[in-house]
Amino acid sequence: MTTNDGEARRPARQKRADAQRNEQALLAAAAAVFVASGVEAPVRDIAAAAGVGLGTLYRHFPTRADLIVAVYRHQVEACAEAGPILLAQGGSPHAALGQWVNLFVDFLATKHGLAAVLQPNSVGFAALHAYFLDRLVPVCAQLLAAAAEAGEISPDVEAYQLIRGIGNLCVGANDPRYHARHLVGFLVAGLRTSRST
Repeated sequence: MTTNDGEARRPARQKRADAQRNEQALLAAAAAVFVASGVEAPVRDIAAAAGVGLGTLYRHFPTRADLIVAVYRHQVEACAEAGPILLAQGGSPHAALGQWVNLFVDFLATKHGLAAVLQPNSVGFAALHAYFLDRLVPVCAQLLAAAAEAGEISPDVEAYQLIRGIGNLCVGANDPRYHARHLVGFLVAGLRTSRST
């Protein structure tokens, strides 16, 4: 390969790095906007929050459905990665569980919005739901096991049941008079054993 070939390739690599940064900024901005304003929030608000133009947003995510699905996957990964990090910070495993559940509640705001763009009986929706369970149930189980080993909660709490219970409490989250996080907080506090309080 000649020097000219190498020089010709360098800008493409830089552009890919910029594109990746823009995509990550858009995903983070969209997640925050969706939590605050719902999945029908204007895309110009998302682009502005990410510090990019509308053209950049549409190059990465041509439709609202594309954006919502990408945010969904991004948030699943963020929740999955956060569990071990919260445990490693060395505080109470029950406190780490509570922090992780708060992230999960924010994620559920996007998950419920997904139904607006995908039919619940579609192949795409089923695949995303399976992906969600495969990634998050083991993380929740790890947090529960650590809290049980520390004697903070009963060892018979199952991760799938807890995730389903939290999901059910978050169904009415679009009602401004309903505070899902508050009720979920009661649920997590109720997991503590009497000797750990």
